[in-house]
Amino acid sequence: MRKTVNYFIASIIMVLSSTSHAHFQMLYTPDAALAKGQETSWALIFSHPFSNGYPMDMGEPEAFYVVHDRGEDIPNKTTDLKKHLEAVQWTNSDNESASAFVANLPKSITRSIGDYNFVLTPSPYYEAEEDKYIQQITKTVINVGGAPGAWDQPLGLPVEIVPLDKPYANWVGGVFRAVVLSNGKPVPHAEIEIEYLNHDPLLEKNTFDPVGKVTPPQDSFVTMSIRANAQGEVMIGLPKAGWWGICALDLDDGQLYNKKELSLDAVLWVRAYDM
Repeated sequence: MRKTVNYFIASIIMVLSSTSHAHFQMLYTPDAALAKGQETSWALIFSHPFSNGYPMDMGEPEAFYVVHDRGEDIPNKTTDLKKHLEAVQWTNSDNESASAFVANLPKSITRSIGDYNFVLTPSPYYEAEEDKYIQQITKTVINVGGAPGAWDQPLGLPVEIVPLDKPYANWVGGVFRAVVLSNGKPVPHAEIEIEYLNHDPLLEKNTFDPVGKVTPPQDSFVTMSIRANAQGEVMIGLPKAGWWGICALDLDDGQLYNKKELSLDAVLWVRAYDM
């Protein structure tokens, strides 16, 4: 009996440890490749994209803006988007809710062709189970009109994942490559977590679609873990259409927040399309 109880407790600890790092800051919009400028809707949610797991409370973002690359010899245009944020309660299919944000952006934001790097710096989130803070600086890149811009150029963020392939133009069955940077330098052997957005956000209802697109054969398929190579480069496969989240963990180099450890992570969202 004691052996059974100990095994049960150990199993719970393993589950908690396996999910405690699987937080993903979402910066979601339905489409990444737009034919022309249009109004766009966004959801900023701190959650578990694959499992429709419990959402976590977000504080007011420190920054939310877009950098529009308008082509060669034209300076990038940065637009602050915080005024468009609306605080909401985001709910999963188990009626668990948390503070999140949505934004309905006017057509004027994406009226010109080129690349748009949307950047979110959330406020640090306190993870009680690990007694530390998590802050995930997140990028989602969309394109208007098919004219590529400087999608492969870093934005000078403290930590970021810089694409080596267009993050908005990927066929299912292909691969996507990127490099992890901290203070502008590649991070050798960075720890990477990958999750598929299995439950689409229903923007009109502030909730996730309760029906997932795929069923994993086992829990280790929910959050996939890899390491960058010695040059900080990452390569992942894209076997399913939709959004894929790539998160590089613990790039903080010993930073503290409120006298506790801060895990400063970089997140990039990549869109794959069926051919």
